Amino acid sequence: MAESIVTDIAREKMLKARAGVAPLPKIVGMAFGDGAKNASGGVIAPVADQTELRHELLRKEIDRYEVVSRLVYRYVCTLGEGELANKYLNEVALYDEDGDLIAIKSFLDKGKDEDQEMGFEIDDTF
Repeated sequence: MAESIVTDIAREKMLKARAGVAPLPKIVGMAFGDGAKNASGGVIAPVADQTELRHELLRKEIDRYEVVSRLVYRYVCTLGEGELANKYLNEVALYDEDGDLIAIKSFLDKGKDEDQEMGFEIDDTF
């Protein structure tokens, strides 16, 4: 079962932006990893104080975002042919202009073939 969280650093940045202390950096990319699987093959849920993926493999700029509704924006990133070929991915995260992880999602292994593109989506929801 997929699990997702908003990180503590993201919450702190939102609070500072609301108070006018600091601007809120925009989301610019997605990080991919393969470290969210335990010894029995289950999904390791992300935790709010996590500052990195458990085993990050790649960072890539997002392709685009979509406005799903007034309170939901969807971020989309596509791995091209050859990118992370023959890897089994089970964690992704959104990161901002500062390089900080903003939201993390873990899920069952998804195999990435060498000759195919693979798309990922993360919804930012309030």
